Amino acid sequence: MRLVHVVTLVSDDGAFGGPTSVAVAQLGECAERGHEVTLVSLWRGRTPASDRIGAVRFVSRPAKRLVPGRGCLGLMHPLLLRDLWRTMGRADAVHLHAGRDLVSLAALAVARLRRKDFVTQTHGMVEPRTGVVARVFDRLYVPLLRRARCCLVLTDRERRSLTAVLGPDGPPLVSLPNGLRTTGDGPGPRPGDDREVIFLARLHPRKRPEAFVEMAALVHKEIPEARFTLYGADEGSLPAVNRLVADRGLTDVVSYGGALSHSAALEAYRRAAVYVLPSVHEPFPMTVLEALAEGTPVVCTDSSGIAAELERRHAALVTDGSPQAMADAVAALLADEGLRTGLAEAGHRAIDEVFSIRAVVDQLEDIYRGRPGRP
Repeated sequence: MRLVHVVTLVSDDGAFGGPTSVAVAQLGECAERGHEVTLVSLWRGRTPASDRIGAVRFVSRPAKRLVPGRGCLGLMHPLLLRDLWRTMGRADAVHLHAGRDLVSLAALAVARLRRKDFVTQTHGMVEPRTGVVARVFDRLYVPLLRRARCCLVLTDRERRSLTAVLGPDGPPLVSLPNGLRTTGDGPGPRPGDDREVIFLARLHPRKRPEAFVEMAALVHKEIPEARFTLYGADEGSLPAVNRLVADRGLTDVVSYGGALSHSAALEAYRRAAVYVLPSVHEPFPMTVLEALAEGTPVVCTDSSGIAAELERRHAALVTDGSPQAMADAVAALLADEGLRTGLAEAGHRAIDEVFSIRAVVDQLEDIYRGRPGRP
């Protein structure tokens, strides 16, 4: 099949996060199975975009901000419309990773004008909104979203939100997990520092980077040689993080490593002794799965959508998200190499058995061929 996916933004700092990672993983597995795959997106980076991402053909235009002050909602490039028209014209299946933004709106409109059967996947980005901008945008956006053959959902919360937005005329909502590509091999020897603890996510209040710093202060009192690094694009929290680091006297202990490309992020996981994600109500944290796939022990919060499965499998240390609880978990891991090894092995098994991209694409192929998915 000729498959076309559309996602809003691909960037060298991973700013758009999960939707981009999911789209690339899905298409990579589809390419391995012999499908002709194309990803269409805006690009933002310090260098020109490549025409391929691994085995995936990449069609892109530089991201331009057409609407100021609206995050990714206002990004667009006029010539992307022509790219969407051309690529969708050849497609056997169209898959739109659709948020509330201009790229998603354009992709939905082109798919409709091209009379293409398409599926959507909103990644939790489409929830009920009452603001003026959202209401105006939704007058165009929601009727197009209702034209999807089905909409892929990750969690029960996302299902409820989409039902509220789409109403009774919405398309069927089909459950589809996220997944990662795995090698099938267990985690190898750790090449990194057995005292480095990392945060790798957007520096945004939802991700709670300040809680990571508070945790670092508590661990430092018990294990002075431990070091802590925050990685990720700043989305408003970096000034507060820097103030907290200074207030706690941690300038030689906690550092900010900036945003990382995907390959550099994987290397950061491999170097670290522990990965900590303090965010709460995270539906399906791809960074946790990436860390587990790289053999890195994980500390996360119990409100994560995958926390119960990881805890049941002894594949992560799950906490209530308080700095003290996270500090206790991190200190236990830093002090016990056997605990780190056992957690890494269980985490890798969880990825291979539950969160593998293979099972996800098995289901996607059925959906693309018009077979009913799992409600």
